[in-house]
Amino acid sequence: MATYLGTHGGRIQNYTTDPDNPNTGEVWYNGTANTIKIEAVTTAGAWATGGSLNTGRRAMSGAGLQTTALGFGGSVQPASPPFTALNMANTEKYDGTSWTEVNDLNTGRGYAAGSGIQTSALFYGGSTGTIQAITESWNGTNWTEVADLNQSRYILGGAGTSNTSALAFGGASTPPYTIHALTESYDGSSWTEVNDMNTARQGFSGWGSSTAAIAATGETSPARVTLTETWNGTNWTEVGDLNTARSGTGSSRVDSTSGIVFGGFESAPTDSNVNKVELWNGTNWTETTDLSGTAYQQQSGAGTGSSAISFGGEGPANQMRAGTEEWTGAGAPQVRTISTD
Repeated sequence: MATYLGTHGGRIQNYTTDPDNPNTGEVWYNGTANTIKIEAVTTAGAWATGGSLNTGRRAMSGAGLQTTALGFGGSVQPASPPFTALNMANTEKYDGTSWTEVNDLNTGRGYAAGSGIQTSALFYGGSTGTIQAITESWNGTNWTEVADLNQSRYILGGAGTSNTSALAFGGASTPPYTIHALTESYDGSSWTEVNDMNTARQGFSGWGSSTAAIAATGETSPARVTLTETWNGTNWTEVGDLNTARSGTGSSRVDSTSGIVFGGFESAPTDSNVNKVELWNGTNWTETTDLSGTAYQQQSGAGTGSSAISFGGEGPANQMRAGTEEWTGAGAPQVRTISTD
């Protein structure tokens, strides 16, 4: 059988594997795959399948970037009686290809907030069956319990860039059942109450830093909302609404001037989990390419608006998701096959 190499010779660069850092517009022949490829620029964002978690679960927390992420905590709903949720202490790190189990949390819990990077993170609040104020600090190797939140709560939002700086906001507590607008700031030693959000909510996405954060989606009970608020280090301000009201979304973790939210649970008209994805440009939300496959709520995420991952979540009939999807935003380089012999 004739091959491109045999027919055309060395008119383009020949490789046995794809080059590590090709230039945009570069064309090459991959002799192992017998294909011609090009480093193209994406005209629309796209999702691709990544490596699976070792333990599928919902309501995890995430930190870090797409290729250096940390996933921790969460909850597993058994598929058979007695159906009592198991609160997980598992921690896994992602290298852009696969997840590796590392040292566990001291207290397993789901529906908590997380923030930071793969080597320096915080995990705060959540539920063990009882709503908690516990905070744990990750140093890249181990978790250590540090100062508690002032208010016990779960299904809250979090933002921060390390284990010494974070913002906790919103969420819910019992008894009696209360949805909070409360915001607390962490300085590496203690939590301090600062100015409240404009709208109390639970089950939403939060990201950014302790001085520049964003809160989007959520539930005010019983209504799911499109509300978005930004934090400037002193006050919260209501900004542009999302296109779809939902709760239980996943999101990127850094940079409040951009971001992405995905999945979740939508009320009318579908009253179901959705794969919808929206991008934030610092001013407005734009609908973009949906997640693929089964729709999940209570996902977690990491990364930025242009390079993110979605992992974990809960699907129909209490299906616990182990899968990961990787987001590449529009305008980013992407290898494409343009011919196969």
